[in-house]
Amino acid sequence: MKKFLSFLLVWCLLSVFPVTAETAVTVSSEYKITAEDEAPLDTAATNAAIGQTLDIKAKSAVLMEPVTGKVLYEANADQPLPPASITKVMSLLLIMEAIDRGDIDLETVVTASEHACSMGGSQIWLEPGETMTVDELLKATVIASANDACVALGELIAGSEEGFVAQMNARAQELGMTNTHFENCTGLDADGHVTTAYDVAVMSSALIQHDLIKNYSTVWMDTLRDGKSELVNTNKLVRFYEGATGLKTGTTSVAKYCLSATAERNGLQLVAVILAGDTSNDRFNGAKKLLDYGFANYSFSAIEAELPEDLTVTVEKGVNKNISVQAEGTLEVLLPKSDANNIVRTVKMDETVAAPVSRGDRVGEVALYNGDELLGVIPIVSAEDSERLSLGYTICRILKGFLQL
Repeated sequence: MKKFLSFLLVWCLLSVFPVTAETAVTVSSEYKITAEDEAPLDTAATNAAIGQTLDIKAKSAVLMEPVTGKVLYEANADQPLPPASITKVMSLLLIMEAIDRGDIDLETVVTASEHACSMGGSQIWLEPGETMTVDELLKATVIASANDACVALGELIAGSEEGFVAQMNARAQELGMTNTHFENCTGLDADGHVTTAYDVAVMSSALIQHDLIKNYSTVWMDTLRDGKSELVNTNKLVRFYEGATGLKTGTTSVAKYCLSATAERNGLQLVAVILAGDTSNDRFNGAKKLLDYGFANYSFSAIEAELPEDLTVTVEKGVNKNISVQAEGTLEVLLPKSDANNIVRTVKMDETVAAPVSRGDRVGEVALYNGDELLGVIPIVSAEDSERLSLGYTICRILKGFLQL
């Protein structure tokens, strides 16, 4: 009877206060994947050309190429909004940086504090005094968005969640995230805890520079506690989208459905951010549209300088009066696929250079333009040496000329 009454009480509470999609993904052996988690993404192709508007059901969206930081698509990208557990992107960035510095490693043992264990929302139900390694807590944080695991890692690095949050805000400022302020490291709703789709894309771009994160963000299912606790990824793009590499979901009643999604195809990485989606499927399908749009319209192109084969430069007072030159490499740039063959090249090169000249010395450059946009420059360098013409060398040349008469 007690069990029945307990079940009835829980059912009533859930009816009044619906559990969000992310909160439902608590990590325990009792967790079952929901029908929405199992539902494939919208299979309709996104064929929008550059400049067209995408049908995305969310308050804010942005698509960024993380290497250049170039925004490829945006909608209300600078509107401050609560980010829910996408907050953990910054938490994870600080953890990755601490690992890189050698402050902690994956085998570092962490003891859960009472504060960490008091978190609500998604969690692995840590008990005060329970120990786990950094590796295990990262699994819980990244795969299942466990708030208690995230706080335990933050306390490891900074001594307290408050200290860790201060580091998060400082790092946000360093990255130029001017519309972001964190009140906690988990993303639980709090007054003043806001960011923007653009800022999320910036910190996500920084995070995926750490290859280690993909060891966790690409995992669909895993376990903890010798298989007793099941981890299920809250990001179904990992399962259903080709090239998906992560990254983080977020859901609360205030923030609604949020997602920072990363994917890579043919050497092109993309970050798609959705904030305040209407439903869980809207955020995933919205991110899919952004990613499809990016992969369909953009690529990295290696642009050649295309110098004339007989191009030379005159060397003043050089043993060799004219020396050949060559371009130093190519320029790899992010371009609309339609513009790859429309590059304009402008050669700027010294008419003469003073001896001595060594192979590899810069003597000019090729500026590459796409319309009025300067894409970059490729240096023009000497392809051979030319020593300075000395008095002794001049006399030897004169004598050699006489002897050949």
